[in-house]
Amino acid sequence: MPGTTNVFTVDLEEWFHICASGLDALDPERWDRLPSRVELTTRLVLDLLDRSRVRATFFVVGWVAERHPQLVDMVRAAGHEIGSHGYLHQKTYDLGPERFRSDLRESLRVLSRICGGSVTMFRAPEWSINERSLWALDALAREGVRIDASMAPLRIVGDVGYPRYPHIRKTEAGPITEVPPLVADRFRQVMPMGWGWGLRMSSPARVLRTIEAVNRAGLPAVLTVHPWELDPDPPRVRLPARLHFAHYFRLNGFGDRLRDVLAGATFGRIGDLNVS
Repeated sequence: MPGTTNVFTVDLEEWFHICASGLDALDPERWDRLPSRVELTTRLVLDLLDRSRVRATFFVVGWVAERHPQLVDMVRAAGHEIGSHGYLHQKTYDLGPERFRSDLRESLRVLSRICGGSVTMFRAPEWSINERSLWALDALAREGVRIDASMAPLRIVGDVGYPRYPHIRKTEAGPITEVPPLVADRFRQVMPMGWGWGLRMSSPARVLRTIEAVNRAGLPAVLTVHPWELDPDPPRVRLPARLHFAHYFRLNGFGDRLRDVLAGATFGRIGDLNVS
């Protein structure tokens, strides 16, 4: 792949967009009654990116876009590009083929109306396109999506055997470019170095060393954050232990650490990649 510009992405969602079945407090029917933090936290992300002179790809939950269209306009005005993060932020394999297509179409409808044109990038909530839902790639291609960023080379959410670099995947509806997130080999395990608890727990120096190693191979590193991770006073909800760790671990000071990462490497948008 020509060049080694890395990719910075944002999953633009509310603090309560947690895929946790059985938690009545987070049921979509209750979302409109929960306090919204997405405008405040997205502004924090935008300010950080502006100070770092980074243009990014924002995967936006359709439910959020419909209620905050001015937020999508603000993201685009700052030079960032827009992709879909689904409409109701639900796992692909939990939805099944028909409900997935419906959710995808609704998100694309909302985002296309706001953006004034086609939206051709997608990321599934919680990296939920894997061996249980590979049919989703064909559905994406049929709906005009050309770039997917949903397949994590990691246990539980994906498969460690998935490629760690942007690549082309064939579907019955045509090719689709897959852009996986950054992972690293640590403690004899593969860990999520480019997002979530793995990114938050790692020092900027370690993250940058991992990015440098990937770049030496001529490949880009893909990082992902959520606006709620920068919230100075994040709302909290009782979650099962695994989800609690993934959602709340080491949030304190994350914005400062992220600033150091952005200053130490070159980042751009997914659309700036040249994948062949």
